[in-house]
Amino acid sequence: MTESRTLEREEIEAFGRELESLRQEVVADLGARDVAHIRSVMHAVRVAEIAGRMLLQLGVDPVSFAIGTAALSAAKILENMEVGHNIMHGQYDWTKDPELDGRSYEWDHVCAGEDWRHSHNYEHHTFTNILGKDRDVGYGIVRIDPSQPWHIGALAQPLWALLLALGFQWGIGGYDLRLDEALAGKQSWRKVFGRAGPFLTKAAWQLARDYLFYPALAGPNAARVFAGNLAANGVRNVWTFVVIFCGHFPEGVRVYREDEVATETRADWYLRQLNGSANLEGSRLFHVFTGHLSHQIEHHLFPDLPASRYPEMAPRVRALCAGYGQRYNSGSLLRQFGSVVGRILRHALPSSPRPA
Repeated sequence: MTESRTLEREEIEAFGRELESLRQEVVADLGARDVAHIRSVMHAVRVAEIAGRMLLQLGVDPVSFAIGTAALSAAKILENMEVGHNIMHGQYDWTKDPELDGRSYEWDHVCAGEDWRHSHNYEHHTFTNILGKDRDVGYGIVRIDPSQPWHIGALAQPLWALLLALGFQWGIGGYDLRLDEALAGKQSWRKVFGRAGPFLTKAAWQLARDYLFYPALAGPNAARVFAGNLAANGVRNVWTFVVIFCGHFPEGVRVYREDEVATETRADWYLRQLNGSANLEGSRLFHVFTGHLSHQIEHHLFPDLPASRYPEMAPRVRALCAGYGQRYNSGSLLRQFGSVVGRILRHALPSSPRPA
């Protein structure tokens, strides 16, 4: 993979100005087609969920179970990734539509919306890939860079990563509790319990709905509905894990130290977002099912713009990168995920920190 060349200060600022100009151009063009897109996906979510739940509730054969589970899985993936994630980023706040309000939207997920808006919108997108500031670097359980201290538990991180994939919504749901800090003695357990209310309330609602209410409603089909809901949540968890990890942790994605960003300008921030992200290549439908996080580079550069705009922005961002000699990390799902797995396996073993 070609390395980025080091830019002079004037080049960095010029690069930042060109990206900001692109952003403003898209902002000025926002309108009816953006609303039509998100509304069409919300409609698809409702149709897929109703179809999936009806097939699970009323069907009796393996085929209806498989199709029902697939439809419910699709509904959950689309709602989380293309609808919930993007609305909660404030990408549609400009519409003034209460249903599209990023500050009040609550998604089909055990993670409480307010917790996610803090840990993701604020922490991750402000301090992207800064060790000690962005807790999304390895999610506290996966060492993905030699700059992270090695410990004996890292030997088991392939297993931890697998468990995280299977229960990804639970990892995200409990993320803002900062259990790692409590275990390390950096915060009291009383503080953990004090902030656990929103997560526990949301998790109880999700569990009751998927594993008590809908199974009870199915009567003799209760076990079938329980299994279908469990499978749909599992499919959504694994898919989300794969997409997120491919956008953040393949080879070539940089991790930063705090001292490297101490005097960072807006243009430096843009450059850090580029260096801390990677894209996935695929069809239009593939991009929709990733919530357009297949364009993780564009998402990190422009997190508050409707994600459906990223595919048309990507060629221009890529051309800018080529003009300034910057690497644009993009590849197939298979290639990027293989790279992620290799990185997880390699950094499970002791390694020396990279030079300062």
